[in-house]
Amino acid sequence: MATLLLIIIYLAFISLGLPDSLLGAAWPVMQSDLGAPLEMAGFLFMTIAGGTILSSLVSGKALKRFGTGKVTFFSTLMTAGAILGFSFAPSVMWLFLFAIPLGLGAGAIDAGLNDYVAAHYKAHHMSWLHSFWGVGATLGPVIMAQYIAGQNSWSSGYFVIAGIQFVLAVILLFTLPLWGKVKSSQNVSQDKQGRKESLGHEEQEKKKPLQIKGVKLALASFLFYCGVEATMGLWGSSYLVNIKGLTAADAAQWVSLYYGGITIGRFVTGFITFKVNNVTLIRAGQIIALCGTILLLLPLPSIFALAGFMLVGFGLAPIFPCMLHETPARFGKKHSQTIMGYQMAVAYTGSTFLPPLIGFIASQSTIQTLPLCMVVFVAAMYLSTEKLNQRDGSPASL
Repeated sequence: MATLLLIIIYLAFISLGLPDSLLGAAWPVMQSDLGAPLEMAGFLFMTIAGGTILSSLVSGKALKRFGTGKVTFFSTLMTAGAILGFSFAPSVMWLFLFAIPLGLGAGAIDAGLNDYVAAHYKAHHMSWLHSFWGVGATLGPVIMAQYIAGQNSWSSGYFVIAGIQFVLAVILLFTLPLWGKVKSSQNVSQDKQGRKESLGHEEQEKKKPLQIKGVKLALASFLFYCGVEATMGLWGSSYLVNIKGLTAADAAQWVSLYYGGITIGRFVTGFITFKVNNVTLIRAGQIIALCGTILLLLPLPSIFALAGFMLVGFGLAPIFPCMLHETPARFGKKHSQTIMGYQMAVAYTGSTFLPPLIGFIASQSTIQTLPLCMVVFVAAMYLSTEKLNQRDGSPASL
């Protein structure tokens, strides 16, 4: 029963990832069709992420009142309707209108399912859960690229994705009884990594969450992580079209490989967690991502840009789920749920404000500044986590 429900949860995370990569992949064509400036995609992205922040902050009350299953179903239905609205939108203003429910639905799904998996399933399932987000995020640009190349129609791409979302919503509707049958008291297996809470947690529990040493560094890591992930997804296609001279369809395919790197990396990470601890995986991922952004920055042929995109995706893969799973080990179980909420909110804040900031910089100069900004963001994330590791007494090198 628990295994069947886990499959349903994985499907729900596919639905969460599907719309996340669509706007960036379709924007080079949407911008021309709608007569919008380049930076408008950043403001649309900000609107979506703003709704996600809001729903993640209030999701706790909704989850307690209605349960994870019902909230997930309703949120998936809401995102399906919003994506369908995108496909029929005649102007940018309509896109902004439908961006609101799209963000609200995504935040509730993310917060609810992350909490449910952390409470009821083994630790490695967290990495696999986020790899299924990558499945959706990878399929989105692939589907969009087919309709851009074949019909030059971004609206048809959105229409097909909306149909997939509605199918997933129906599956969630018919499997709602499963959520009640899986007991909430189910024991959580100990993580193979064997990390235990430090003795200092007793004193930490007497403090308010934000007063605990290291929490602000953890929040900074989440801010820059999601800033990097979202900015690459939103502006990567425009960078490839305007700087590397690729067609919009080819650029969308390349961006799908970036998300493919995240997907494959998280699937592999799920197995690696049996032997390697979270801290090492986070550090290794950040170093790989930094190498990828540097490769994008160098004046090399287009094929190296493709390698850079894949390296960044593969490097980012273990970081987010491993940082989430480290929360109770670093800060104690009493405050872990509250700190987890803070981390998700700050992560979405990075997704909300950093991509539009890059769009503004690009509109004032050139989209060629994208790789440099990515190097700065990844380096800031790396420094934040290394300072946090020093606070925890973690080894300073691989």
